[in-house]
Amino acid sequence: MNLIWGIILIIFTMILGWFAQIINALSPTLAGRLGLNEPESDVDPTFFVDTRGEAIWDVMIIWTLPVAGILLILNSPLWAYFGLVGGGSYLYFAGRGIVVRLVMQRQAIRVGKSGTLKLYFLFLILWGLIAVVTIILAVAALPHP
Repeated sequence: MNLIWGIILIIFTMILGWFAQIINALSPTLAGRLGLNEPESDVDPTFFVDTRGEAIWDVMIIWTLPVAGILLILNSPLWAYFGLVGGGSYLYFAGRGIVVRLVMQRQAIRVGKSGTLKLYFLFLILWGLIAVVTIILAVAALPHP
């Protein structure tokens, strides 16, 4: 189970999460061409700037869940601590991403094309579920007196 969940964490949180945000933070234009974010022309200018700031911050904090995956594969007990912190970060990341886009849509603020948003919501829900499962597994793995 540790090996499988570690691989899931690496694929979905390192490759499709953290690496994507690195590209988004360093080159929003490239990220748009790769489908990792909404092109600037498809969104409100304020939303575009907000997502750039979000990408920069995410690069600094969401590395913890991929590290938890690596530590889990290596069977290190430290994985649980990284899993708790990383799981919390990804849960916040996913929840904020969904809520902000829904609220902005309701205010008629352009946040992307319909097809792109559906895919984005799918990934955010997936990351949120991965975060919750990881938090539960990490709590269960913590030493108990």
